[in-house]
Amino acid sequence: MRTIVPPTEQTSDATLVDAVVDQLHAMIGSLRCAGTGRMVKAGISMTHLHILWVLEHHGDLPMSRLAELLDVSVSNATGLVDRMEERGLVERVRVPDDRRVVIVRASAEGARQRDEIEALKQDRMRSILARLRPDQLKRIAGAITDLRGAVVDEIGTDHLHTHSPSH
Repeated sequence: MRTIVPPTEQTSDATLVDAVVDQLHAMIGSLRCAGTGRMVKAGISMTHLHILWVLEHHGDLPMSRLAELLDVSVSNATGLVDRMEERGLVERVRVPDDRRVVIVRASAEGARQRDEIEALKQDRMRSILARLRPDQLKRIAGAITDLRGAVVDEIGTDHLHTHSPSH
């Protein structure tokens, strides 16, 4: 891990970028570790949660497309979906017109658990932000807006915009 240098007038852009990346990485890692215990108790792995997020974002997906989005083989995706189906997190449906095509969708229980984990994460973030002064919150709000704009510029679309505010 790099040493984090407080920004100064002479700090280069690359050094500032590295410092921001390091701070975000450390913060996200801490939040992830703090939330993992709840997921383990619920029987959901990070991979299962990721698949539930993919299904939330993209909707019901053919197994082949899900495998493509996960960057795994269809057989690996099938194994993951098998375990998730056993836990009641997803459902598989065959397309009536082409029984070879298997559609994967989040079950009601999978969506409920995903939403519960998201609600807990949002509650934790509200608790963290409540520790800040109003002037700090204003700076963060502006910085997040700027960062989101840069994300949209880099990725090409506002993927965050397609999620409903309740998630």
